[in-house]
Amino acid sequence: MATAEEFELLYQASRDRLAGQLYALTGDEQGAFDLVQEAFVRTWARWDRISSYDDPEAFVRRVAFNLAKSQWRRVRRTLLRSSPPDAGSVDPDPSSRRDLVTALLTLSTHEREVIVLHYLAGQTIDEIATDLKVPSGTVKSWLSRGRARLADRLAVRDPEEMTQHG
Repeated sequence: MATAEEFELLYQASRDRLAGQLYALTGDEQGAFDLVQEAFVRTWARWDRISSYDDPEAFVRRVAFNLAKSQWRRVRRTLLRSSPPDAGSVDPDPSSRRDLVTALLTLSTHEREVIVLHYLAGQTIDEIATDLKVPSGTVKSWLSRGRARLADRLAVRDPEEMTQHG
């Protein structure tokens, strides 16, 4: 039987970790917490079923990521209708967490998502493929391209150096 105490334990154990992952995905710290909060609200509404999942946190993460993608699409549509993006907004010599998030935001949604899931959420290639419903080879391709683009943005000589830090 699903209990409120079990839900509270999940919330306390994973809220900050998920918000950190969403921050890396979106670049908006407060927005990340809002997305995680909304994902938990939606999880609570179905807690009697979700509590029996092998990994309820993965469900919350998927809901939050989907909310972020929907939000990103709305913002992107608005920006495309109004004005071109500022190409000079990325710091060429990043040295902080904020710079990493800024660099992540230059990636495609797929590249950004697999990098966050792999390096911040600790998921394997196969877990990401299952989660995103794509072949493992597609995940590897997005991960490779994303790492290369991040390495370029972060002035890392060898994109494989990034794998040693994640």
